[in-house]
Amino acid sequence: QVQVVESGGGLVQSGDSLRLSCVVSVRPFSDYGVGWFRQFPGKEREFVAAVTRTGTMADYADSVKGRFSISRDNVANTVYLQMNGLKPEDTAVYYCAARLGFASRDSQNYRNWGQGTQVTVSS
Repeated sequence: QVQVVESGGGLVQSGDSLRLSCVVSVRPFSDYGVGWFRQFPGKEREFVAAVTRTGTMADYADSVKGRFSISRDNVANTVYLQMNGLKPEDTAVYYCAARLGFASRDSQNYRNWGQGTQVTVSS
């Protein structure tokens, strides 16, 4: 069973930075693509970023491009989401998801999800 656990959320001010972590308990972790998604109240989850199995390629939503950076450590089974220049509109619950195979922007392609971590950005 694949377990996904996010951490690192919190309350910050506009312009601040946060780094989210996602630990995926599976071997070999390098077989899994990983994505970050976020969900606003009353809305469906939306794609934020994804990283390939080797960590050599990443994909970003236009809304976060240039501000967020995704990376992974396959030894530590961990994916990171570095969030810089946070804005109040980034306030959401952030979810990490893992799938066997390539990473994807489509949340429907992921079977393994974490519980989410709240990020709140005050103006």
